[in-house]
Amino acid sequence: MYLRTGRVTPESVIYSFGTLLLDLLSGKHIPPSHALDLIRDRNLQMLTDSCLEGQFSDDDGTELVRLASRCLQYEPRERPNSKSLVTALTPLQKETEVPSHVLMGILHSASFSPMSPLGEACSRRDLTAMHEVLEKIGYKDDERVTNELSFQMWTDQMQETLNSKKKGDIAFHQKDFRLAIEWYTEFIDVGTMVSPTVFARRSLSYLISDMPQEALNDAMQAQVISPVWHIASYLQAAALAALGMETEAQAALKEGTTLEAKRTAISGQK
Repeated sequence: MYLRTGRVTPESVIYSFGTLLLDLLSGKHIPPSHALDLIRDRNLQMLTDSCLEGQFSDDDGTELVRLASRCLQYEPRERPNSKSLVTALTPLQKETEVPSHVLMGILHSASFSPMSPLGEACSRRDLTAMHEVLEKIGYKDDERVTNELSFQMWTDQMQETLNSKKKGDIAFHQKDFRLAIEWYTEFIDVGTMVSPTVFARRSLSYLISDMPQEALNDAMQAQVISPVWHIASYLQAAALAALGMETEAQAALKEGTTLEAKRTAISGQK
């Protein structure tokens, strides 16, 4: 149905479940039409993966194949609905008390740690929540970045540079994002100091101002300055999503989650 019309219906979801169940039973992808021929010919041995031998009884195996064949019927009205499917599958479930990650042999560890508030905000594309988190974090992550300044720079340009950043911070706090962009740009253009946080704040300001490409550029620049900074990856994810690049956005979000998990693990060891 989806391939023909571009619409997802309950019947098309059931059909997709049938193809998934068939793939699990056979251990390979068999075209549904060919699978139905094998089922009609009762050639279940050819259909079932040899690795599943002894994992369930012949009766249960036959029932699973029957359910798959019903899900794969060409006419949508001939397929079962989700309620009847659950009713049919429930008696076949044996390990009801064992978590799925144990059955599959997957370590349930820090690699599956929940997202931080910023990661969650990025995944929801909640720009207001992202702003609140960046405000709360402040500039503590800039401590990792070294700024080598001569005495001349300290005396002649530092005050002006810090004033630009301070005015940008005030505008950012007051959610005047256009003004924040102007002051942060002035700070960046002077070039006296390098701050990944300023790039992150200007990136979010661009994003809220509906300028996703500029937001992406700043998020990438923040990562150049601080390569393992998770916030840069999260902002890239938000900007990429705004640009309609969903696959890339998900990859950046995953990278941010991984970097943050590693950072948390290292902090916990200290």
